[in-house]
Amino acid sequence: MDFRTLRASELRHAPDGWHAIVALGGEKHRLWLTELPHGRSSLAVDLPFDRDFLVRSQAADRFWLALDRRPVGPPSLTLPILTRRRLILALRAVDGASEGHSYREIAQGLFGKHRIPDGGWKTHDLRSRTIRLVKTGLHLMRGGYRALLRRGRKGGGDAT
Repeated sequence: MDFRTLRASELRHAPDGWHAIVALGGEKHRLWLTELPHGRSSLAVDLPFDRDFLVRSQAADRFWLALDRRPVGPPSLTLPILTRRRLILALRAVDGASEGHSYREIAQGLFGKHRIPDGGWKTHDLRSRTIRLVKTGLHLMRGGYRALLRRGRKGGGDAT
């Protein structure tokens, strides 16, 4: 496989190797390569036997099917719309917290200034929700996002 000539692919060099995004079979497959293959050389997949092995194995299988121009099936990581919205809010909330904003300022950015009371903030439901969103965002940043990949299978986790 020659990544330089593959249509609709992106390739960049980084300190830890090469990162490729290959658009095949209606999906974008993300690959990490320790070294760039020369010409049309073969690729091998190295999968660690850890708790994410099944997810990685399924991703490798989907990439193989796409390379072979066979149907890859439905997207594997579809999340319900409300879960996606909550996760987006959590990431925005943790961005605000990492920039030094107060919970009140974060809530104003997420929910609108008109919904935040001038008084009674300490007991307001949006304050509690904002704190939970920041905690969820921090959890995702610290590796909790991997639970999203394990959704719906034994040993998986919830999205938070």
